[in-house]
Amino acid sequence: MPAVATAEIEPPPEDMETRADGRIGYFPESIAGALAYFTFIPAIVFLTVAPYNKNHFVRFHSIQCLLVWLVTLAAAAALRLATTVLFMIPVAGPLLAMLISVVVGIAVFVFWLVLVVKALQGVVFKVPVLGEFAEQHAGPV
Repeated sequence: MPAVATAEIEPPPEDMETRADGRIGYFPESIAGALAYFTFIPAIVFLTVAPYNKNHFVRFHSIQCLLVWLVTLAAAAALRLATTVLFMIPVAGPLLAMLISVVVGIAVFVFWLVLVVKALQGVVFKVPVLGEFAEQHAGPV
């Protein structure tokens, strides 16, 4: 009979991802992290109210949420300017402006949904540039 090779499963490196598994205040850490993404108001509350402002996981997601909001507002202003210019083109301009607006809106919703789901899973999911900035400012309290 041939020998069957078995592979050992190694845990992921510790620096690959951090998981939240405790409770903070009234919520589990993962719920508080996900709630931070529901508008900017919970993020501001979590950054100012103890014990949430002492927890690294909740602070990280709150800061990242605020940064994502700022970038989204800037992108919305740029999109508004682009649609204004597109509306000057007869017939095709308004259709193209509407198509771009719908695609960007769906993309923003899916991105927001990914952030909420990752926070619910207890994962510190870093948005490429903003996540590093949030990680630096959410350091130990």
